Amino acid sequence: MAITVKEVTTDKQFRQFYKFQNRLYRKCRYYVPTLDMDQKHSLKDDPALLYCKRKLFLAYNEDGKVVGRVQGIINPRYNDYYNLSRVRFGWFDFQEDPAIAEALIDAVEKWGKAEGMTEIHGPLAYNTLGRQGMLVEGFDKEPQVNCLYNYPYYVDYMQKMGFEKECDWIQYEMDPGQGLPEKLGRISKLLVEKYGLKVLKIREVRRNKALKEKLLDQFFKIYNESFKAVHNFIPLTEEEQKEMGNHYFSYLKEGLTCMVLDKDGNLAAFGVSIPSLSRAFKRARGKLFPIGWFFILLAFWRYKKVDLMLLGSAPEWHSKGLSAIFHTKMETNYYKMKLKSAITNPQIDTNIAAIKVWDSYKKEFYMRRRCWIRKIR
Repeated sequence: MAITVKEVTTDKQFRQFYKFQNRLYRKCRYYVPTLDMDQKHSLKDDPALLYCKRKLFLAYNEDGKVVGRVQGIINPRYNDYYNLSRVRFGWFDFQEDPAIAEALIDAVEKWGKAEGMTEIHGPLAYNTLGRQGMLVEGFDKEPQVNCLYNYPYYVDYMQKMGFEKECDWIQYEMDPGQGLPEKLGRISKLLVEKYGLKVLKIREVRRNKALKEKLLDQFFKIYNESFKAVHNFIPLTEEEQKEMGNHYFSYLKEGLTCMVLDKDGNLAAFGVSIPSLSRAFKRARGKLFPIGWFFILLAFWRYKKVDLMLLGSAPEWHSKGLSAIFHTKMETNYYKMKLKSAITNPQIDTNIAAIKVWDSYKKEFYMRRRCWIRKIR
């Protein structure tokens, strides 16, 4: 079958681009639809577009029907940070035909080569907090709303095109009501007393705008410092920090979030989890209106499953074991709420310290995603 790839230049093509994946996966029982409004925002108004170069491509079959899509991205901040020349691909979806995948990758590769790039890798978003990684294990499970899903044939096509593993992200599922390890509780109490720490109530943040702004600033300073050793990390700009901060803070719930302050009132450590919204997004079918908002709001207040989003501590507290405090607080709350399941956020498989955090709990492997890479031909 002859495949034609065209750059997105019209409003019609743009609509076809952001709607394509929900159409491709509409019969897949595991896929969690994205909201059209979120897709449009990420493709038009994401603050990373202030510095990233990008091109959107659609693949057409002989009948003129859209059969695939991809976004090519050049992130100069990433390339400068690592002294590399890479073009990344994302928003990569296609029907079951290797010719489609090859044509889309070829379009991104040719553009990247013309821009002086020497390697191509992905699927990646603009920055580290975006949706990234191709699913390679766990196809029979439901992803979190902030994670990608794809059919198994994607993996075969990547290998046939000569791509190799750059890095993997893994996730675990655990019973959040299994009870708190006794040792963890003791350590948490000792740390609070020894360093004069305080566990902040979320309602205090909501009521105090100045405190919220202070914590947001400290949160992303911690993020940029703590995660700089993680593969493919890119420090966030002020514009990105503001958008991501407002996004995450809108999801914070008292029983699912723990912020630890030092004796001077500065953010020392944090643990953030949110209600699982995957089933609600399925019911919404990509639309917030007329009734999608109701399913999402209902899931936000009535839930038995949570997604573990972000865990971290300020650099000066890294060796003090403050994770014991937010694990103690959150696990105690999970137990009281009688939650049934918790899914960890994707963690890169080379970050052994982050993965070992879960060794105190009974857990099961959930999903594995991969970033692929090859030299530009």
